[in-house]
Amino acid sequence: MHIYKLSGRNVDVTDALRDYVESKLTRLDRFSGQITDARVTLTVRDVRDAARRNRVEVQLNVPNGIIRAEEHHSDMYAAIDKAGDVLERQLRKFKTRIMRHRFDAPIEAQSTTPGNEVSGDDVSEFKPEIVRQKRFDMRPMSAEDAVTQMEALGHDFYVFMNMTTQSCGVVYRRKDGHYGLIEPS
Repeated sequence: MHIYKLSGRNVDVTDALRDYVESKLTRLDRFSGQITDARVTLTVRDVRDAARRNRVEVQLNVPNGIIRAEEHHSDMYAAIDKAGDVLERQLRKFKTRIMRHRFDAPIEAQSTTPGNEVSGDDVSEFKPEIVRQKRFDMRPMSAEDAVTQMEALGHDFYVFMNMTTQSCGVVYRRKDGHYGLIEPS
């Protein structure tokens, strides 16, 4: 990992923490052809649930996307370990998807043979395929109504027209069970 930014909220980022994060990120070096940079945020929160006290958020920027992990634990070092494991799984899936896409392509379009490693340049050739397209009428509604619609449909997100701002918005279910709202600025 060559470029990363480490910051702390309500916690002093000691040299020991910095070294530990760096050692965990170096495990991801085998994917270094795909990772362009990383941002790590360590947060200590004043919550009643001790298991959610320490939060580690990691965002890896890769060509054609972002890979993100957020983990909680009563011990900051354990939260860093969990986030590292999640990122490793996600990067492995990302690399597998790229490999599968490359080897499912016509033979004349392939520049490597099966078994060869994918270099960082090969990542830029990955083009996701849209397999389903859906059109629907967006009725103006409040964000609370959009959450109700999302829950009724059993979805994890819902796109709607905000009746107050007259702009498109997205409500989504967060890992912590609460909801989020994305709107243009």
